[in-house]
Amino acid sequence: MGLFSADIKTMDDLFVHTLQDIYYAENQILKSLPDMIEKATDRDLVTGLKNHLGETKNHIVRLEQVFKLHGKEPKGVDCPAIDGIIEEAEELAGDVDDKEVLDAAIIAAAQAVEHYEITRYGTLVAWAHQLGRDDCAAILQKTLDEEKSADKKLTTIAESKVNRKAAS
Repeated sequence: MGLFSADIKTMDDLFVHTLQDIYYAENQILKSLPDMIEKATDRDLVTGLKNHLGETKNHIVRLEQVFKLHGKEPKGVDCPAIDGIIEEAEELAGDVDDKEVLDAAIIAAAQAVEHYEITRYGTLVAWAHQLGRDDCAAILQKTLDEEKSADKKLTTIAESKVNRKAAS
């Protein structure tokens, strides 16, 4: 049938499908973050990933609130994009022996995840507004802001030291 299921006929259907997509993605991220934390060696990176693990739990709770506000049961739909990003990160991490290079690889993988989430949450915020669901948009915007902040923190860690250490 293509990219989306046949059940998507309206913008509201598309909104719910995308909620289900990011709900699945957040749950997969929640499962994969502890492994990234365990492999990371840079103190700031470890702290940042641990903080984001807590944020991810809150993101799931917020998504469940949006589902409830929208009159839907929280459920995920398979998201091949996030599965691929996580699989690629795991494979890459398994191929890197140097701890400092591994930290750089973990940041790159984490940013790939963040960028995916930013696109999804940005779209959901815009669609929620379009659908007249400012209540849902406000909740989703909080998460979007946190995802953008996490991305900026990862960039700062990479540029301030991790990339330099990995290159030397």
